[in-house]
Amino acid sequence: MLAVNRSKLGQLLRILMLLAPLSSPALAIDGDEMFSDPAKEAHAREIGRQLRCMVCQNQSIFDSNSGLAKDLRVLVRQRMDEGESDKEILNYIAGRYGDYVLLNPRLSLQNAVLWATPGFALMLGVGLMVAYLKSRKTYAAQSDISDEERRMVQKLLKEGWS
Repeated sequence: MLAVNRSKLGQLLRILMLLAPLSSPALAIDGDEMFSDPAKEAHAREIGRQLRCMVCQNQSIFDSNSGLAKDLRVLVRQRMDEGESDKEILNYIAGRYGDYVLLNPRLSLQNAVLWATPGFALMLGVGLMVAYLKSRKTYAAQSDISDEERRMVQKLLKEGWS
């Protein structure tokens, strides 16, 4: 019986070894959309790594295999072929899709509230904590208890309630 189990285990391992190459991750970029010049392709990837895939949220367009990411990769390459600078390409795509498409959004009047909110929230929290701690000290200092009442409490604490 032990020999039969080893045989089945060997078959299972062979099948798994044959299937292992099929489990490799899919590449997001098709060969036909790449530049033939490696330097130009590296430059396109540098621009694309600054752009967010709107479908995959926090992946760059070169890390995503969605249809929109492919369209944006093609658009970046077309704009590069037209001789546009990195800034012009990024401005064009941000103008078309909004600043959210930029993985490192720029500071502008429209999104200044988003940039400032964490600082305001931190200052508000610290202010509330300081106000709370000050109110506790003030309350503790306002003890309207006489010396006789204080002695009575001390005596009760030592002797108990009996």
